[in-house]
Amino acid sequence: METTATISCKNCEKIFDASYSFCPYCSQEAGDNLTLKVLFHNTISNYFCVDARFFKSFVPLMFKPGLLPKRFVNGKRMLYLHPAQFYLFVSVVFFFLFSFVISKQEQEMSQIWNSAFDSNKAQMVESKNIPTGNASEKSPENTVDVGNGNVIDIGESKSELDSLIAINAPEEQILKSMGYAEGDSNFKHRLYSQGLKVYKRRGSGMLQGFYNSIPIATFILLPIFALFLKLFYFRKGRFAHHLVFAFYFFSFMFIVFSLLLIAGFIWPTIPGWIVSLILFSTFFYLWFGVKRFYEQKLLVSYFKSAAISFLFLMLVIPLSIAVMGFATFLFY
Repeated sequence: METTATISCKNCEKIFDASYSFCPYCSQEAGDNLTLKVLFHNTISNYFCVDARFFKSFVPLMFKPGLLPKRFVNGKRMLYLHPAQFYLFVSVVFFFLFSFVISKQEQEMSQIWNSAFDSNKAQMVESKNIPTGNASEKSPENTVDVGNGNVIDIGESKSELDSLIAINAPEEQILKSMGYAEGDSNFKHRLYSQGLKVYKRRGSGMLQGFYNSIPIATFILLPIFALFLKLFYFRKGRFAHHLVFAFYFFSFMFIVFSLLLIAGFIWPTIPGWIVSLILFSTFFYLWFGVKRFYEQKLLVSYFKSAAISFLFLMLVIPLSIAVMGFATFLFY
């Protein structure tokens, strides 16, 4: 009797016919040897795959507010792209496009900072060392004690901070000239130290650091937005349901912003009123989206979406920007 060759699946360890290309139990490829090609192909296909589900999800997402999350929550999850995967894909596209804007703004900001510092520096005079014994002949406002028996004459217009930096004085001494005192907290020392770093580098790279924190911030803001939805619709499903709506809504926002960036590259002088109108239309998208998703009356949906938008834009967003700016400063 002829014996059929069998193999064992590396994933589920079940035995099956060797002629099968895929395991009939777990669907893993039979000859799936882990190579660099397989590793990166799986990563890209799992997280950045644009298949038929993306296009089936794109149209209802853009033109039928609230329909896609409603269908997903109701169980139609294989027909459409997963909300988290959709969000990840469009956010990556947006931040890729946004990186070109960041580069341009970073250059403009560097020019502004350098111009401001250079104009201040142009009013200053060269510092020079003088013996300690002559220190009394100089006004205290025009001299800086740098230790080792020397003081420097900073002139009438040269600041003590710039003079210490010019002679490569120890950082602790420079921080003291800025107002830091021994015995102050470590946190205060960090603030002064970071302030000195910003001053020395003329703020170079600070804007880039702030923008780099935006992807993390938006990922944190998304569940906060879902929490607001839960508070206003606390009887309308689990938190996961609100999170699905938030994922799709943020995906819609990223698509709109991406289209604006692309239009800006093609047409740099887009009238401001057009941009404002497009951005304002996102509120109407939210309004009709929550109406369809939560199945409430049009007027009730308007007031709730308006309240959510107001609280999110006037409270959460400014607080987030402040936290991002402070974090950027601390870790600059």
